[in-house]
Amino acid sequence: MRRVTYSMGVSLDGYIVGPDGGFDWTAPDDEVFRFWINEIREVGVHLLGRKLYETMLYWETAEQEASLSDADREWIALWNPLPKVVFSTTLSTVQGNARLLSGGLAEEIERLRAEPGEGDIAIGGATLAAQVAASGLIDEYRTIVHPVLVGGGIPYFPRSERRVDLELVETRTLGAGVVYLRHRVVR
Repeated sequence: MRRVTYSMGVSLDGYIVGPDGGFDWTAPDDEVFRFWINEIREVGVHLLGRKLYETMLYWETAEQEASLSDADREWIALWNPLPKVVFSTTLSTVQGNARLLSGGLAEEIERLRAEPGEGDIAIGGATLAAQVAASGLIDEYRTIVHPVLVGGGIPYFPRSERRVDLELVETRTLGAGVVYLRHRVVR
């Protein structure tokens, strides 16, 4: 069965964006970007909330820019054809290899798990991930911890009173003091 993973950059104090909505502190150096490229290779379908989808739209047309690095081009070659499901009640259309759903998140995950296919079901965006976590459907949390305290904003982990036991599966220190932590949910 396909794993459901939640992976995003996070500040040391636990936020994916700061109080001002900014996340410029997650801009990857070459080593961290290479890490993200390798991680997306393991993904079979990516589920996104509206905000992350709109942020990632940049890559749909970025290949037209002459100043792209080889790593940027490699990311585009992996990201653009990747199937995506965008969950939004405010969007009416999506671009690229994406389809739009306004509800049925748990049902969609169960459907994706049951169908044949390889690669993880990746969750992008803290709000969407909180809904998936509340349903107990996340199999792995993959945090890319940046050495910054932002003091508030949108938390990486949902603020709920439900306990979830985790097993540390992998750690890695990346460039610029970034630390990767991979935890499996103990069932």
